[in-house]
Amino acid sequence: MINNLLPTDEELLQRYKADGNSTHIGQLFDRYALLLLGMCMKYLKNEEDARDSVQQVFLKVLSDVNRHEIQYFRAWIYQVAKNHCLMQLRKKYTRHQEEIMEKHMPGTAALEDTSTFREKDQLLENMEHALEQLNTEQRTCVRLFYLDKLSYQQISGQTGYTLLQVKSYIQNGKRNLKQLIEKQPSHKR
Repeated sequence: MINNLLPTDEELLQRYKADGNSTHIGQLFDRYALLLLGMCMKYLKNEEDARDSVQQVFLKVLSDVNRHEIQYFRAWIYQVAKNHCLMQLRKKYTRHQEEIMEKHMPGTAALEDTSTFREKDQLLENMEHALEQLNTEQRTCVRLFYLDKLSYQQISGQTGYTLLQVKSYIQNGKRNLKQLIEKQPSHKR
């Protein structure tokens, strides 16, 4: 009987959007904080990182909740947290790769700054040229995924493509992009 007295997720969202009082979002967040912590632990495998991520998700929810039409808060916040964790893992992987390069090839970072600047600039030009040669669907999905860092779900929502189409366009676009870059005369192996 007491549960009937508690406002639903949707009611709390409506109240927050109406008066801007963050306690409504706080109540929502309290409902899902433990679930989010467990999910972040599953992805990040570190309690401190998971706790930090839950706090960052809360801040993101506060800033983004008014920009989205949220029908099911539980599903939405879960997706926000999942995307956040995946981005953290991407960053950690990139840092790890850079550390390995520096460990096995010390001093390459300084050399890279000077000697390969032109090569990187040329590669970016080649990539942009090759990207323009992809079909519209592949170009759109590749840009949204790699440059705008959107998830498959976000791309699907933005473009109207199904998740399978998004995945296919990204995979095929990535393969075609690589082939187009390799065919360009200034590409060096």
